[in-house]
Amino acid sequence: MNMTALQQIERLLSTMSSGEKALLARWVENDLSYYTPGIEKTPDVCGGSACIVRTRIPVWLLVEARNNGADEAQMLLSFPSLRAEDLTNAWAYYRGNKTEIDAEILENESV
Repeated sequence: MNMTALQQIERLLSTMSSGEKALLARWVENDLSYYTPGIEKTPDVCGGSACIVRTRIPVWLLVEARNNGADEAQMLLSFPSLRAEDLTNAWAYYRGNKTEIDAEILENESV
């Protein structure tokens, strides 16, 4: 029988001690702490930069536009595939990954 990963985890949970489950929970929490909904990084898309899902619009580009005075309404008009929710996700990603995004802005300014 071919079990899914979730089915395997469910089976294993019943065999784990409370301490092992607590450790597993910490691992999952740590893994999810790097996740921002609506943002994805794909190695072969936009050089692996964090982008808005469904698009090839990098977060650094939106942050740079905002830093240069563009407001959200202007960005939504300039990028018709964007939704207001996408901008909220981009700002959240930037707050959690400021060093990464600022470095990408500097890198792309010099190109």
